[in-house]
Order: sequence, then structure tokens, then C-alpha cells
Amino acid sequence: MAILTIESTCDETAAAVIDDDGRVLGDCIATQEKLHEQFRGVVPEVAARAHLERILPVIDTAMQTAGVGPDDLAAIAVADRPGLAGSLLVGVVAAKSLALAWQKPLVAINHLHAHLYACQLACSEPIYPCVGLVVSGGHTSLYHLTSPLDLQYLGGTIDDAAGEAFDKVAAMLSLGFPGGPAVSKFAAQGNRKAHAFPRSMIHEDHFNFSFSGLKTAVRYAIVGPGQQDFSKVVLSDAAKSDLCASFEAAVVDVLVAKSVRAVAKFDVRRLVVGGGVAANGYLRSSLDAAAKRHEFEITIAPLDLCTDNAVMGAIALEKIRRGQFASLDLDITPGLQRGF
Repeated sequence: MAILTIESTCDETAAAVIDDDGRVLGDCIATQEKLHEQFRGVVPEVAARAHLERILPVIDTAMQTAGVGPDDLAAIAVADRPGLAGSLLVGVVAAKSLALAWQKPLVAINHLHAHLYACQLACSEPIYPCVGLVVSGGHTSLYHLTSPLDLQYLGGTIDDAAGEAFDKVAAMLSLGFPGGPAVSKFAAQGNRKAHAFPRSMIHEDHFNFSFSGLKTAVRYAIVGPGQQDFSKVVLSDAAKSDLCASFEAAVVDVLVAKSVRAVAKFDVRRLVVGGGVAANGYLRSSLDAAAKRHEFEITIAPLDLCTDNAVMGAIALEKIRRGQFASLDLDITPGLQRGF
């Protein structure tokens, strides 16, 4: 059994062909970084138009690489939630159209759950039960997982996600887009204690996150309270490095503390981590150190499966085994997801 998986939730157009053992037969990703770089962030309308141009060539490339045709496919899977409305719509319409034309079953994928499933793809043994942390540009969420499809939502961001905060800080410091890698590069040369930035909700007995106050604190550290004009601020690379290092430390401290607390509360022995920010080197090393201190296993998605991709759509195989198919009435569910 081979399936075609389609991903278009934000600014990556991706498709993959995966067999029933989870092996990747072919995949293709078309990035949009250059398109959004001039805006220092993802512009939804630009992203949707780029998906529209690229979706069929990307699907065709993935299938040609895999050496399969429509008759070789058992199903077509697509991420229908969460994400940007226009971006999601392009992927879902493409998947529904192909499912109808090729007479194939349709499977709906939750993009966040797929990020966590990327960790299972990296392991030869089952990772469940576990606590799962999704940390990305749009979401920062914690789950208790007893299987790939059985998740209990524990909490998430109530305002800005961690990845969004990285991008906004990069924009304030004119570091370019995408912001995460740029901030991390400067942070590696800085003093993580140079600025006493807030660790919001780090001691609260719940699993919600808030990074808007941290973002504001960085803003004040750069231009001062009430000031808006960043163009008049001239900072040395050393000053930028200290700001980035202190900001990164504040984000990571909260993510690690909440994750460790969730592992202890649900008495599981494994933490799994997925999403674009999971590629951050300081976060990975800090989580690894925490796992050693508190004696639990940790599985972080491989770097090539942290950012948006269609390979993690292999979670559709789990839904197929349960007979969980979608109808051609499938619609998108955009925006921030709070809950399952």
C-alpha cells in the first residue's frame, strides 16, 4: 500500500509517497522563503498564490521520484488543519480533486499531530505513551499521547507562539527571515544572562504558554518604552548577540520547565518534540540535559522533519488502519488550534 500525502498549511508546498511500512518512496518540498523575505514574515495571500502555482508540479515530482502512478495509490492524505486559510484551501482542493478523479479514499491530517508523529518515524520502537511538545511558528502546545491518534490536549499558547516570537525579534533586530535560524546564530555568540527577560507562567500549575510579554520586553530593551522607530537604533553585533541569547534562554527555559512538569504529572517516561522550533540547537541540548537530569527518554524529530514537510503525513497510515476516512465534503479548519 502506498499513499500520497500533501502538505500546504503555511509556506511550504510539499508532497510525499509513503508505503505501508512508513518508508518514503518519493518526496518534494518547494519552499517560499525568498518570496516572504522582503516582508520579514509570511504574507498569507502571497503564500496561497505560490501554493497554487506549485502544488501540481510538487505532487508530480514526488510521484515520479517514487515511480508510482494513480493506480498504485491506496489513498490520498492532506493536512486540513490548522494553518493559513488560503494555504490550506489549495492543498485540500487538490487532494479532493485527485481523490475524485482517481477514485481514491481521502484522509484528513491534523498538522500538529503529524509533527509529533515525525518522532515515531525516527524510532524503530513505539514511542507511546508519552508527552508531546509541538513548538512551531504558529503553535506551542503540549499533549499526553497514548497512541498516534489518541491525544489529550494539556495546554498551549494563549497569544504568540514561540516561533512567531523568534521571527518578530529577528525583525526588530533586522536579522532577516526566517527569524529562528538568524536569532540562534547570534545567540550562540551572546551572553544568556545579559538581559533579565521574563519567563511567563513558568511556575504556574498549568500547561499554557505566553510569549507576547517576552516579545514586548525585547522591544523595550531595544528602543525603550513607548518608542516605535527601530530605524534610528544602531546596535553592535555584540549587543544583538546578547539580546538574542537572553531572549532564546527565556523561551527555552519555559519550554523545558513545562515539558518536564508534564512528564512528571502523567508519569510517562518519554517526551517527544516536533515542529520548526524543534530544530533549534539550544532547545535540543537543553531538553536533552533535562531528560538526563530527570531520567526520562527524549525523542526529537530529525532536523529534516522539524520544518513543514509531507513525510510526517505518514500518520495517515494510522488512520487508514482504523478506517478513518474523510468525505469529499472535507473543509479546512484554519487559525490557531486550542484543544485536540
